[in-house]
This record gives sequence, C-alpha cells and structure tokens, in this order.
Amino acid sequence: MDEIRIPKDRIAVLIGKKGETKRKIAKLTNTKLQINSREGDIIIIGDNGLNIYLAKKMINAIGRGFNPEIALNLLEDDKDLEIIDISHFSRKTKNDLNRVRARLIGREGKARQLMEKLGDVEISIYGKTISIIGKHVDLNITRHAIINLLQGSRHGNVYNYLEKQRRLKDKHN
Repeated sequence: MDEIRIPKDRIAVLIGKKGETKRKIAKLTNTKLQINSREGDIIIIGDNGLNIYLAKKMINAIGRGFNPEIALNLLEDDKDLEIIDISHFSRKTKNDLNRVRARLIGREGKARQLMEKLGDVEISIYGKTISIIGKHVDLNITRHAIINLLQGSRHGNVYNYLEKQRRLKDKHN
C-alpha cells in the first residue's frame, strides 16, 4: 500500500470518462486505487511492490500534467519520469516564474516541441515543475538541456546540444 497526492484539478483526468483511466491503471498494474476527490489523495493497494511503484509513477505523471496515454508509457521497462522544480531557477515572484515557464514553452509551444523531438521525450510544464517521460539516456540529455535553458543559455545553443547528443546516440545504435 502506498499513498500519493496530486492537484485536485488533475483528479478528473486520473479518473477519466466513466472511470476508464482509473480502471486501466488498476488493471495494468494489478492494483486497486482509492481516490479522495476533495483532498487529491490516492491510496494504491496491491500485493506487488513493483506494481504499486508503477501505478504511483503513472499517477504522479498524470498529476504533473501528462495525458494518461503518455503516462501509460511508464509501464515500459526503459521509460522513466523525471520532475524538475523550476522555482529554484527563478526569484520568488509570480512574474519571474511565468518568465521562466515561457522560456521553456517558447512561442506557440515551439521550444517545448523541439526539445521533445530532439530529445525523443515527452515534456509537461505544469505549475512550478517541468516533467519529462522518456528512456533513461534521453532523460539525462534532456534534463541537462532544460537546466541549461533555465540557467540562461540561448535556445539555439540548447538545440545544438540536443542535436549533437542525438547524432552521437544514433551513431552508437
């Protein structure tokens, strides 16, 4: 048994239409989910620790803004979830946090989309966090690129880094 809390506005997404998403996660991980909609608390009940861990990771991803279908990718052995707190890279004002988020998203979402494509990952920017789902190698590369961007590197330099890392990865495969 384990417990996790997600934002209340993500509970409906976790439950899904007619409970479909909740049932799918429970079935795929062989667990039972008890959801407290008022508080945002979810209790995960199961016999297998690994299955509880996987369910918790998927629920966490949905709570961090991912579409449930993308969160289900976490069932794959080589996929993982990484969450970066972007408030460490901005002053405490709301304007500064919005500026940092805007830097990550880019005009019309282009920066985020390009990082997803070049890094071969899925990215969600929600609240004070940026979350990444992908293979372990890709997560490390993309995390490094995002942190550089948060620390003030130019977008072009970050894209060049991602392209270079992708070429190196393709060369080794």
